Amino acid sequence: MSKLVGFAAIQGGYNIVSKVEGLYRRALETYDASTKVGFPNTAYYLPVIYSLLGIKVETLEDMKKPLEFARGLLPPHIKGVNHLPYLGPLLDAGMAALFAFEIREALRYLEEPDFYLHSEEPDLEAGKIWLGAADDTVFRKRGVEFVDGTAPGFAAVVGAAPDTETAKLIVEEYQKRSLYIFLAAGHNGTDVTHQLLEAGVQIGWNTRIVPFGPDISSAIFALGFANRAAMAFGGIQPGDYKRILLYNKNRIYAFVNALGEVGTEWAAAAAGAINWGFPTLADTDIPEVLPTGICTYEHVVANVPHSELVQRSVEVRGLKVTVSSIDIPCSFGPAYEGERVRGTDLFAQTGGGKAQCTELVKMAEMNEIEDGKIEVIGPDIDKLKEGDSFPLGIYVQVAGREFQTDFEPIIERQIHHLINYIQGVMHIGQRDISWIRISKAAVEKGFRLKDIGVVLHAKFHQDFQKIIDKVQVTLYTKKADVDKLTKRARAEYRTRDERVEKMRDEDVEIYYSCTLCQSFAPSHVCTVSPERTGLCGAYNWMDCKASYEINPTGPNQPIVKGECLDPILGQWKGVNEFVTKASRGNVTHYNFYSVVKDPMTTCGCCECIAAVLPSCNGVMTVNREYIGDTPCGMKFTTLAGVMGGGQSSPGFVGHSKFNITQRKFIKGDGGLLRMVWMPKMLKEEIKDRLVKRTEELGHPDFYDMIADETVGTTEEEILPFLQKVGHPALSMDPIISE
Repeated sequence: MSKLVGFAAIQGGYNIVSKVEGLYRRALETYDASTKVGFPNTAYYLPVIYSLLGIKVETLEDMKKPLEFARGLLPPHIKGVNHLPYLGPLLDAGMAALFAFEIREALRYLEEPDFYLHSEEPDLEAGKIWLGAADDTVFRKRGVEFVDGTAPGFAAVVGAAPDTETAKLIVEEYQKRSLYIFLAAGHNGTDVTHQLLEAGVQIGWNTRIVPFGPDISSAIFALGFANRAAMAFGGIQPGDYKRILLYNKNRIYAFVNALGEVGTEWAAAAAGAINWGFPTLADTDIPEVLPTGICTYEHVVANVPHSELVQRSVEVRGLKVTVSSIDIPCSFGPAYEGERVRGTDLFAQTGGGKAQCTELVKMAEMNEIEDGKIEVIGPDIDKLKEGDSFPLGIYVQVAGREFQTDFEPIIERQIHHLINYIQGVMHIGQRDISWIRISKAAVEKGFRLKDIGVVLHAKFHQDFQKIIDKVQVTLYTKKADVDKLTKRARAEYRTRDERVEKMRDEDVEIYYSCTLCQSFAPSHVCTVSPERTGLCGAYNWMDCKASYEINPTGPNQPIVKGECLDPILGQWKGVNEFVTKASRGNVTHYNFYSVVKDPMTTCGCCECIAAVLPSCNGVMTVNREYIGDTPCGMKFTTLAGVMGGGQSSPGFVGHSKFNITQRKFIKGDGGLLRMVWMPKMLKEEIKDRLVKRTEELGHPDFYDMIADETVGTTEEEILPFLQKVGHPALSMDPIISE
């Protein structure tokens, strides 16, 4: 290895640590040592330092130890003309720089609290484009994609391309491969973030193009995201640095693209990334580190042409990706799922209150349909004028020897994200309240409604080949045809809902497991019954049944519930046996219907977390989207961090939003009438079901008896309100018995 590489990285490490030491001394002169510091809304403190060193940095005083550790890592300066025989000094210097970078960014959050935008998308009108560290809500939502394969990895791009078109080309090639693109730093007065905005490319977490910050130090947010994945999804304890780094090398397929001149600080950052097994590929003539060692293949690769950068990066990292090849004029892939078609971009739309848009999937006999037949009955997009709204009915008929009518809603649900995978097309909602917006750019590329059928036909075959043999798609755009389809569809929806709504846990002998989240909550086993939907809200009993039929070796396995040990709390012998085995003995039993006594284990992906409020003799629940304080004294992120790793935590339990209004919700503790507080946004979201359910319970005014943050966020604040409205929980037996 050339000594030039080591010299640059080590010199960069010294420069960075010294600068941050100066910033830290200045901060101590300005603020008290006990001043709180950290990244917002996270239970992971400063995640790189916390994960690798096990140090919880919560105050300015706490920064002293990791900064001293970084100083101690710096190796002696390189002397003489000899090549370095090994990477050790380079890696140490790089790691020291990264620890210092994280402290630098935490100081920025302290000194410039409005520098970073706390959002998933930039606010272009306000000129706020830098998103900074992902909070735990974003992390849980996005991080799981690195577990289930939806996102095979990420490209950390620093610097700037020679022009906007090159920047756009590189990023879109990564999007086609379903990768996230994390952006930081700049070159020659610009950066890839601004180049993409100039090219009209939408950026933000929703499009997987994440502008972390303008400086090289903000690249630390990418590594922090990776290390949080190792802790949350890999079950690795903070401080176990070896396993953290190996997890990243083996599971998080990431790499760095350095666009522009690489100075000493960039070199130090690249050296630090090698510790993770993340190689760096540059478009400039920098000294290379080619032998295999820490990284899977090469460590630093130079002079990569922009036209080859994407493919070469994927190859060097050892990443196996497939580019969805579907014969439509627009790019296609999961990276476009979060894309928005805004007013200035809009060509035409259907649904959204402008016109009816309905989707229906129905099972057909094998001889009734023709595989691959796609018809558009009525005017297509080329007959519309810019700004038009039009009715649309998407009718998909599927046939297969293994297909069942129970699978219809599972397949129908896929329409949402598959249409969103089309670049320049946005889909919201489902069933008869769908809304599709088509951009000018998509139409200019030649997009037509038939392309929706092409996508559905190809992806249904690709994703459900075990159960689907034929797919025929008909798209209606005449109002009379759409109205006719809508009337039929609504009858089908009603039948489906009534089938699930009428089911009781007592009606079936088989429940289903969901162990998808065990990769980040090793002892967690979610058991899904008709009246206890999955904690994440994505699976109900019917879905799990269908999933098992489609993939018998998958995460949704049948559980013979066996003897009922407690019908009130909800405990069965067969479930206990399965849970004991699936959790490897860490959990031997739990109750379906209780938050107080041995509740079900909770993973980090739950939609809501319920907690007991002893002074109010009831329970509260908080949804993931709500970031404020709650009466139990903890925000959602803290709750998830405390009991979201697969633990059974008496007094706390994770659950879905839908579960709140199911009949068995905390039945063992008194049921829904124990609910005394929830965020206003959640109350409004489930209002119709909540009112209907509490009317069944004989309390038609119960909705107005539930306190929210407008009443208070402590038990002391909400108790007088509960007393005033005569909340039924106050007259129940004590929720916690002596």
